[in-house]
Amino acid sequence: MSSAPALPRSAGRAPSRDALRRGAVAVGALVAVAGSAVGSGAFGGTPIAEAAGGALSADATLVAPAGPAFAIWSVVYTGLVALAVWQALPAHARDARQRATGWWVAASLVLNPAWIATVQAGWVGASVLVIAALLTVLVVAFGRLVATRPAGVVEAVVVDGTVSLHLGWVSIATVANTAAWLKQAGLTAGEPAWAVAVLAVAAAVGVFTAVRSRGRLAFGAALTWGLAWVCAGRLSGTDSSTAAAAAAAAAAAVVAGTTTAAQLRARRR
Repeated sequence: MSSAPALPRSAGRAPSRDALRRGAVAVGALVAVAGSAVGSGAFGGTPIAEAAGGALSADATLVAPAGPAFAIWSVVYTGLVALAVWQALPAHARDARQRATGWWVAASLVLNPAWIATVQAGWVGASVLVIAALLTVLVVAFGRLVATRPAGVVEAVVVDGTVSLHLGWVSIATVANTAAWLKQAGLTAGEPAWAVAVLAVAAAVGVFTAVRSRGRLAFGAALTWGLAWVCAGRLSGTDSSTAAAAAAAAAAAVVAGTTTAAQLRARRR
């Protein structure tokens, strides 16, 4: 029986695999940033709010966040670039947490511009499939990060914080994207009722995640941010709804409160 100590932060995989993974994340970050520029309307691209006949505009559905909510993307992309740089450093080449999540992060970086491309092509139904895939890979990466602790504050902010923030925002974006597709497909009857139901589900997901992740603040903050801007959007604009606004406000409060409580409980342990 071997007496060699366990290496929780590294393992003996071939260095070439690590280099390939690190390179994929770095290149993916560049592609994602370029895609975001196109999605904003730069380089001749159509802004997402105007693409697909405005299906994803701030007033498209009762669960669409108001325009200012999308400023969070600048924080997400800054974090993704920082994560790509951090994981590319030689000191982290064989890091076990990066090995467990790197390819999933790389996949998310490719799916971001893929989603933008499908929306700009007017394929709202296809965009739902892409954002669902994006949500799935982020859930996997998030789950693997939650299973272990970061080595320090920098890793906690740059790696865990970025993935958590990305997941939190994509969670509410998936709700808005799916609602836009359903409305485009003709499901307009009873929209206030199903909007309230969808927001209740979003709140339940936020509570479940907060409890299971011991109150990951970035996730809770991003989801709360999105829900709060859904509320703001329903209190103003052309697609207003008191019921949807109240449901979004309640959902935001529940997610924020549960996340804070879970975080405080985790700190006491």
